[in-house]
Amino acid sequence: MPENDAIAFASEGEADANTTPCQSPPPPWKILVIDDDADVHTLTQMVLRGYQFQGRGLQFFFGCSGAEAKTLMAAHPDTAVLLLDVVMERDGSGLEAVQFIRNTLKNQFVRIILRTGQPGLAPEQKVIVAYDINDYKEKTELTAQKLITVVTAALRAYRDLRIIEENRRGLEKIIHATQTLFEPQSLKQLATGVLIQLVALLGLEGGALYVQPSGFAAADTPISQEPLTLYAGTGSYEGLIGQTVREASDPHTVLLVEKALRDATGFCEGNCYVGYFRTRAGSTNLLFLQGSKMLTAVDQTLIDIFSVNIAQAFDHAYRNQERLDAQQALAYSLGSVVDAHSDNAEGHLRRVADSARLLAQKAGLPEEEVELLWLAAPLHDLGKIAIPNLILTKKDKLTPEEWAIMQAHTAVGARLLKNGNHRILQVGASIAELHHERWDGQGYPHGLAGTDIPIFARITALVDVFDVLCHDRCYGQAWEIARVVDFIGKESGKHFDPQLVELLLAHLAEFQAIQLALPNPVV
Repeated sequence: MPENDAIAFASEGEADANTTPCQSPPPPWKILVIDDDADVHTLTQMVLRGYQFQGRGLQFFFGCSGAEAKTLMAAHPDTAVLLLDVVMERDGSGLEAVQFIRNTLKNQFVRIILRTGQPGLAPEQKVIVAYDINDYKEKTELTAQKLITVVTAALRAYRDLRIIEENRRGLEKIIHATQTLFEPQSLKQLATGVLIQLVALLGLEGGALYVQPSGFAAADTPISQEPLTLYAGTGSYEGLIGQTVREASDPHTVLLVEKALRDATGFCEGNCYVGYFRTRAGSTNLLFLQGSKMLTAVDQTLIDIFSVNIAQAFDHAYRNQERLDAQQALAYSLGSVVDAHSDNAEGHLRRVADSARLLAQKAGLPEEEVELLWLAAPLHDLGKIAIPNLILTKKDKLTPEEWAIMQAHTAVGARLLKNGNHRILQVGASIAELHHERWDGQGYPHGLAGTDIPIFARITALVDVFDVLCHDRCYGQAWEIARVVDFIGKESGKHFDPQLVELLLAHLAEFQAIQLALPNPVV
């Protein structure tokens, strides 16, 4: 290297580097020094030793050629400042590296400071106009103080660009997340989706791999005295649904939740976010999320924007739930009319509905279809409203004429429901008409077989018979569970879909739990 390319630092007092004490060391700013003079590496590191900007120190990477500049920048795209010599292995190798970084790597964030000892080979005006650099310095003018000043200005510009980019990406994620917030869904679906979106929004999934982001949603209701109870969870809270916040959380988390309740507002603290949402119906919903990094001011701003949508989505979900509750109540009321003479009617309908939902879940049906079946299944015997009570309550075997009348209830139920505009009524019509079809084609009214029978009807047929056999009816006493299991097993592939039978028997304890939870009243 020619003598006039040497670098020298004037003797000046140390500069105030805008240092900020840091309790938990954040990652350092990456500084890339590319120069074919090893002394330049040493002097640069010496001058910037102990330097901090906004509580973050520096991490240096060194290279001696334009080729190394390209390689190091490709390996470290998050480099904040590049101190780059112009003349190294070739007269223009530094400028070639600039073109590669900006045009090939598409890195517009790194602040590039050209340092040259031969300004005649790369005149400042020409270089500034032709190349996307951020500063141009002759090595002889870079005193220790000026180097620190230049680096500080570059870091400040890099920081501001990153904040702008984080906001842009965050707003894009908010727009994407909002698209799904107002779709019809249960509170659990909504809360789980919101937690997942928050993890993505805050970039927590890219944090330390050994710290899995964890969060929960908890709620109370205005008519209940029950404490906040978890109804959705991710990470370490996923298996704690149904527990109270105090039961499921550590003392620090409980304190954060109590603060949100006391102040009736959400907030960020450290690596935790607590969201407080009060619905128009009077219910309190809390979201808690703990990530793998400290939440920044940018994170809090994005959360504030997103929270407006979350609050509206919770109101929407509660209104949707109220509609579903009303529709379910109507379905039970209609179904109960059929067995108005029986005290067991509503219990049977609720058990059939809950069992149908459980079997649909085990069969892997989409959640929307599972909930639709849950609402429509209680309508399966609506057509019996047209069947005389003498036949419905007959204890002896029905005559052929009576059996023909009984079979007509499928057509009656379908006729009563099929003209309804709501999808629940349409599905109810299909179930009412086809839940007495058999897998082997020997059922009625159409003799359908196998998968030609809609899945909703196949599920309802199985759980309806299972429930009837497990409980006393006017025409017979309940069977022992072993006898029920034996009968269901023998009818697999004949009366019932064999795959559905396999699922029911494999999860028999869960189906029995539904029977125990909703017993018939003692007469």
